[in-house]
Amino acid sequence: MIPGPVDIFDEVREVMASPSMPHYGAEWTALYGETVKLLQQVFQTRNALFLLVGPGTAGIDAAMGSLFYSGEKVLVLSNGFFGTRLVAVARAHGLEVVHLPFPAGQPVDPDAVRTCLDGEPGVQAVAVVHHETSTGVLNPVRQVAQLARARGLPIIVDAIASMGGVPVPVDEWELDVVVTTANKCLEAPPAVAPLSVSQRAWEVIDSKPNRGHGWYLNLDTWREYVESWGDWHPHPTTVPTHNILALRASLQRILSGGLQDHYAKHVQAAERVRAGLREMGFELFVTGEYACPLITAVKARPEFPVDELAHFLREERGIAIGGGIAELRGQIFRVGHMGRAASDEYVEAFLDGMRDFLQRKGLA
Repeated sequence: MIPGPVDIFDEVREVMASPSMPHYGAEWTALYGETVKLLQQVFQTRNALFLLVGPGTAGIDAAMGSLFYSGEKVLVLSNGFFGTRLVAVARAHGLEVVHLPFPAGQPVDPDAVRTCLDGEPGVQAVAVVHHETSTGVLNPVRQVAQLARARGLPIIVDAIASMGGVPVPVDEWELDVVVTTANKCLEAPPAVAPLSVSQRAWEVIDSKPNRGHGWYLNLDTWREYVESWGDWHPHPTTVPTHNILALRASLQRILSGGLQDHYAKHVQAAERVRAGLREMGFELFVTGEYACPLITAVKARPEFPVDELAHFLREERGIAIGGGIAELRGQIFRVGHMGRAASDEYVEAFLDGMRDFLQRKGLA
């Protein structure tokens, strides 16, 4: 029950044991194309979509390296560990980062973003994390995108831990580069980082030739292979066919039940876990409308360290939870509601394990 990678369902896992197939040719190209179309349904977009091989961060790296020349200015919003990573990736590409931080556990404030944009001439784009999994905050990406669009700026969205778990309608919100990963709300194994690119983003990319930021994680490269090699080899390198086929199986499973039902199961699991934890005397780290239903962050209690609780659940109950990251280490623990962790079986096992721990500590 960590915030990812998630426990996947049996029918998806079984795909990983199927015979190997080549990553090119008519049969593979048809399966790859079908996977892209299924992803477009989840992204709710007609934009170009690529299946980069790597973690979600590979998609972030591709976005930062493909839209800018070194030295250009980008506004990066952060309110946790992964927002700070956006800053690091941008600076690694030689970008001038205007960093607008917000307190951990609090959402990005659109009014502060507006003020920053009005006072920072020369900003070329805005980058933001949708679901900040280090705290469980869901940021108001739609409002931020409206601010960017009003100024003619593209927006890069880290939807690594939100796409497929909560609504992220890419075309409706006019999001330009949106990155996710297979191993969170898409309920598939790691190693695939789907990424969508809007027409406005392509116009920015095409206006900046010879950026010099690499080849493999260059979106020009991926577009070239789709356009020139798409009938038999629609990606620039060998890809993990098993992982992509497992993603395809998971997408079929999700879409057969409907996206709304898929979203709803996370909400229901989160509500049950949070209600149970409150009854046990725990305090949530994030509350209100910006508490994402995909993970629950919980404040540590003074009676015992977080590590003791995590060790008990792992060793006595076979349940893994996440701890705090960076400055929040030891201050919170995090419970995922993605993949099988959103099921009644997992929720009840977790709550029962928590009650057992408190009873053994003499706290229940």
